[in-house]
Amino acid sequence: MAIPFKQCLARWSYSSLWRLLSPFYVFKLWWRGRKEPVYRQHIGERFGLYGSTPAAAHAGSYVWVHAVSLGEARAAAVLIDELRRQIPDMKLLLTHGTATGRVQGKAILREGDIQCWLPIDTPGSVKRFFRHFRPQVGLLMETEMWPNVMHMAQKQQVPMYLVNARLSRRSLKGMKKVNTLLRPAYAALNAALAQSRSDARRLKEAGVATVEVLGNLKFDMQPDPALLARGRQWKLAESRPIIMAASTREGEEADLLQAWQAMSWHALLPDQRPVLLLVPRHPQRFDAVARLVSDAGLTLSCRSAWPAARLDAAGQQAASVFEAAAVRNTGMEPEEAQIWLGDSLGEMPLYYGMADIVLLGGSFKDYGGQNLLEALACDSPVIMGEYTYNFTWASEMALQAGVACRVADFAQALSQVQHWLEQPQQLRTLQAQASGFIHAHQGAAQHMAEYIAGRLR
Repeated sequence: MAIPFKQCLARWSYSSLWRLLSPFYVFKLWWRGRKEPVYRQHIGERFGLYGSTPAAAHAGSYVWVHAVSLGEARAAAVLIDELRRQIPDMKLLLTHGTATGRVQGKAILREGDIQCWLPIDTPGSVKRFFRHFRPQVGLLMETEMWPNVMHMAQKQQVPMYLVNARLSRRSLKGMKKVNTLLRPAYAALNAALAQSRSDARRLKEAGVATVEVLGNLKFDMQPDPALLARGRQWKLAESRPIIMAASTREGEEADLLQAWQAMSWHALLPDQRPVLLLVPRHPQRFDAVARLVSDAGLTLSCRSAWPAARLDAAGQQAASVFEAAAVRNTGMEPEEAQIWLGDSLGEMPLYYGMADIVLLGGSFKDYGGQNLLEALACDSPVIMGEYTYNFTWASEMALQAGVACRVADFAQALSQVQHWLEQPQQLRTLQAQASGFIHAHQGAAQHMAEYIAGRLR
């Protein structure tokens, strides 16, 4: 079937822009690699150049999963485990776009699996990718739609699925501005496996012919039990309540620190006044956030300076699990610091295990919110701002269940924190209800794996 001229022109223009900007893209990778060296590794893969990557043995049989970043890689791990139960001899091709995604994804791999970067979305790079690996199916996590990838998949007759699919009202509105480019990509999907009915309606409007509502994989994600237990042990070692600001984004930390300084924490005894655990979303911002704390005149302790927790044979906490901890420049010990900085990778369950209450990063500025389900799975009730369109259905369900609340700004958030700290029984009830809410909505991974495996047999 002939492709309409407008669609061809739109994709040609898009591809030309990618080619024009590719030198700047390489420079960006090099620049980000200063703090995250993974960005400087395997640059050729970004252009579909794989050298000695041992793909030949299983080319034509790979189940390809694209998990662009950290959150998608975590959700993909749950689905991949279920797929392996359904397809015991499955060979995995796992691609990413960010350093955090690649680091997280490495733990998913088994013998015979391949991990690489997804190439930039130019016709030549994408063509080399498909010719090298010849995947039998492609599973794109959540929102990842690339026009040339979808065009080449159609040409190579590779079935493509958008898995754990979501599409916000805002994204749909933005997509309509480049409808000639993106609508054919959505239409090329064999199916979208949507998180919710509202996502399904928008995906159909975007052009997907077949949409199934199978739930949200992130309800099935289990926090690392060792890290969670360790966080709870560290929590016992700290007399103060711990308030975690999870996956904060640029602009949020400054507002939160200002609100934190303005709080009097009246009606709370001095040793009941909380400590703030700040965990930025992006590791390249750790130093900048540390400077914000210092500039605000608040005392800081960094996770990177803490020793491992020490437990005796009976599992009792040692005299101090924070013994001899020091901040990069100040020498501040955690017990004395007003602010803790979670400047590590792969330890979110540890941080959630420490937290009494979680403030949801990305929701107090217009970023769409981060994943609140991770916090709830670790028994932490959530306070979120006005911007949760990345997790619309999950956030609305959490509000209805009473395990989350929405506020206008950080001042209101901290007032809610104080209210819950003044009502410890209510807080304990909320913490118990949080994990129950998660358990009630599990099962998406099994449903999606059965759907996909059934189409590969």
